[in-house]
Parts: sequence; C-alpha cells; structure tokens
Amino acid sequence: MNSEVNGKRCNSILIVEDEKGIQEILKMALEMEGYQVFTADNGKEGLELLPKMPTPCLILLDLMMPVMNGWEFAEALSKEMTLATIPVVIVTAYGERAESIPSKGVLKKPIDLDALLRIANEWCEQWCNGKRG
Repeated sequence: MNSEVNGKRCNSILIVEDEKGIQEILKMALEMEGYQVFTADNGKEGLELLPKMPTPCLILLDLMMPVMNGWEFAEALSKEMTLATIPVVIVTAYGERAESIPSKGVLKKPIDLDALLRIANEWCEQWCNGKRG
C-alpha cells in the first residue's frame, strides 16, 4: 500500500502524542500497514527526533502536551524550510481548537483507525510522489 519512489520506500511517520496508550495504538496500526513509526512524548522531543530519523511523510500531532504543546511545535516546524512542507494532521479531542494550525486535517479522539489509515496512505502517497505542500 505504501509508495516507493526510485526504489526507496517513503514510509516514515512521526507521532507526537503524550498519551502512551494512544501513541501505542496509533503506532501498532500504522506499523501493521508497513509504516516505519517514530514517537515523541511532546513537541520538544519531536523536534529533537526529526533530524535523527528519515524525513517523515506525515506528522500526527496532538495539541495538549507538556513541555512543548502542538501549537508551539507547529510554529517551530513552520520556521524550518526543510520541515515546513511535511504534512501535519492534528490528533485531538478539541477539533475546533486545531483551526489555528496549518494542517492537512484533524483526527478526533477517540481515533477511527480506518480514517487514520486512509489519511496516512493519502498523505504519504502524495508526499512520496512529490506533491508536497
């Protein structure tokens, strides 16, 4: 299901979520679909992890987190030209509060795993095929 570009798999996803249970469910569902999943417990960890991992085709971002919340993470991401075009999908129970973050969509908690996989497949395929932004 995942795209390959020039023979190289493009399948890394970063989950920035402080709730371990949600983090694990998302990770397991995505890994079963063949994605390479990296996790961070807050925005600061996410920013520190990005240079150490393959460039993700998608970032799943919670809003309410300690240390650095989703809004602060998105603002920091937007200032890095190489990272600013990575698709971000907000994962939150507070959908209406996500409007201030430029994103490709919102997954409301509790997460519909079918919707999660549709979004991951759609955005990773677009990212991998060069349709960025």
